This record gives sequence, structure tokens and C-alpha cells, in this order.
Amino acid sequence: MNQETEKEQRAAEVLRMMKTFALIGATQDMLKYSYELMFTLIDAGYKVYPINPRYVKIEEEKCYPSLTELPEEPEVVIMVLSPQNVERVVGEIRCPKPKLLWLPPGSWSEAAVKKARLLGMEVLYDVCPVGILRKIRKG
Repeated sequence: MNQETEKEQRAAEVLRMMKTFALIGATQDMLKYSYELMFTLIDAGYKVYPINPRYVKIEEEKCYPSLTELPEEPEVVIMVLSPQNVERVVGEIRCPKPKLLWLPPGSWSEAAVKKARLLGMEVLYDVCPVGILRKIRKG
């Protein structure tokens, strides 16, 4: 019997309802998770704004140096960084404040989740967007 956790249910709901994502920690390295995540979301029809100050473009997608440089406010911010960097960067998110902050497996810590919640953000953590999208596609 396949039972979804509450976090997986929320993740599926987010992917069904929200269409604009910012991806902090985007990379040009095709072997990295953030690359796979970015193009899985794009291929599924989502608007994804890659964020990494080291790049101007990733493939044909314009890459932005920060959240404040985006042409519109994303509904969801996904961080694919080390937990220590997430803890630091979460404290720097002021404006725009995302509706939801998503921290995939390997990118979260209790301290980062606590800090984001104290700043008033809804936080979804330790759930893989790619895995949830695959489950949704299978029906």
C-alpha cells in the first residue's frame, strides 16, 4: 500500500497549483541535481528562474544573480545548496518573500527550516520535487 506523507501531499499540491519557481543554486553541470531539477521543471511546463551569480545563462535559460533581479516574483523558491549555505542565504531573503521555500533532501537543516519559519515563510523540506513530479505524471 502506497501511503504519501503529509509533506509529499503538500509537495504534489504545490506542483499542481504553482507555476513559477526560482532555483537558487542552479548550475551548468549536467551531472548535478540542480541541473536535473531545473530541466525537469521546465520540461513539465513550469517557469523556472535559475539563480547563480556565476552564470549568465544555463543552456538557453537566462540566469539571474539574485532573487531581487528576477522580472517577476516566483511563487516558490527552491534552494539546492549545502545546508550551511541555505542557513546563511535564508536570512538574506527579504524581498520578495516567497509564498513557499522548498528545501530538497540534502539542502536543509533544522536551523534553516526554523530560520525561514521565523521570517514568515512556509517551508517544505526533505521532499524531492523531481520524485513528486514523476509520481504525478504516473497518475
